[in-house]
Amino acid sequence: MMARVHVMLKDGVLDPQGEAVRHALHGLGFDGVGGVRQGKVIEIELAEGTTEATVTEMCEQLLANTVIESYSIELI
Repeated sequence: MMARVHVMLKDGVLDPQGEAVRHALHGLGFDGVGGVRQGKVIEIELAEGTTEATVTEMCEQLLANTVIESYSIELI
């Protein structure tokens, strides 16, 4: 089993990387882009019997800075 964790900055937190991507897209002629938020995806191979609660604990302790980031977990 695998877990896919999506980590994004919370609403209201400035995203300079997303702004840089937005600016670059405009420079390439993609004028229909209003805003960009950049995040990360972490894929974890889980040992048999590992629960979603354990993955949540991983996120809370290491994978996401929960002060400024939110996360979602997808078990696949």
